[in-house]
Amino acid sequence: MQSIELKYGLNPNQRPARISLPSGELPVKVLCGRPGYINFLDALNGWQLVRELREATGLPAAASFKHVSPAGAAVGVELAPELYKGFFLKDEPLSPLAAAYARARGADRMSSFGDFVALSDVCDLSTARLIAREVSDGVIAPGYAPEALEILANKRKGAYNIVEIDPDYRPHAADIRTVFGITFEQGRNDAKIDATLLQNVVTRAKDIPDSAARDLIVAMIALKYTQSNSVVYAEHGQTIGVGAGQQSRIHCTRLAGDKADQFHLRLHPKALNLPFVDGLGRPERDNCVDGYLSNSPEIFEGWRAFFLERPEPIGPDERREWLARFNGVSLASDAFFPFGDNVERARLSGVHYIAQPGGSIRDAHVIAACDRYGIAMAFTGLRLFHH
Repeated sequence: MQSIELKYGLNPNQRPARISLPSGELPVKVLCGRPGYINFLDALNGWQLVRELREATGLPAAASFKHVSPAGAAVGVELAPELYKGFFLKDEPLSPLAAAYARARGADRMSSFGDFVALSDVCDLSTARLIAREVSDGVIAPGYAPEALEILANKRKGAYNIVEIDPDYRPHAADIRTVFGITFEQGRNDAKIDATLLQNVVTRAKDIPDSAARDLIVAMIALKYTQSNSVVYAEHGQTIGVGAGQQSRIHCTRLAGDKADQFHLRLHPKALNLPFVDGLGRPERDNCVDGYLSNSPEIFEGWRAFFLERPEPIGPDERREWLARFNGVSLASDAFFPFGDNVERARLSGVHYIAQPGGSIRDAHVIAACDRYGIAMAFTGLRLFHH
């Protein structure tokens, strides 16, 4: 049996900890650092997500994982100028893989703090330079260009976790785990997610353009590796709001919708031009933006020292007008919507395209809610629970 000893388990008191295979070689190598149990859970879930995104779209893919759910996931779509500014990027050309990583990390920068990065392709210099600037626990990829590996190996004073995975590895068909000393076994979720799942459009609005189909595929593949219940909003080849691990479907939709709104508000001119003091670090700027967008005077007071002057807030009317600009958002749910309230909340965040399994006794109620707002919704017939 080949194994890798881990730093510790879920918590520092849970030792010893390891990953292993009963036979054959492990498909992963630790090139730098000493990953822990959660690091490898994030790494292996993230790798599966980006590999499937790559296969489904033909584009390089990246994911930012935290606590076994993606904070963000994306494919390599070119960034608009406002995203460069909103993601705190320098004015530099990005490779397609670097663009995917920038989008994945920028989807929810607060949640991505201390993430584990997953890359579908060999990590290039452009991507490594971006990763080096962020607070992160590690990265998994099918390989590393020599100059990229050199940069990453110097991160965190040489303690950054760098994992290489064999891209040809395919796991056993059975998924086995032990809980409380009892063994659970099930078939692996090898369902293929592609545009064929979007053929059963059940609403009066039927048109799902290619760009929206791509975004729905991004959202559905992200759901496949997000703790359930879960809902994902996506736009321009990336997630913009992930609602994970909620017991109520509407709470997933609200949480993810609030994150999608926050993503869009980060692009408001007032947010893009906040008067930060010189030399302020990226994590501090992220927290400042989050506090500023909360419109809470109490939260702002805690960050006053990081601004050259008190910034002008984005007023309620300005917020509504700004968010109304974004009306081509896609949304996917890992299980059916039991009520139309999910549609009512989703449309407030610009959702115009929905993919969900269907199968609720209130499907007609949900379809009617979509028809009121001209939303196109496909029933995929595929549930995507992940625990």
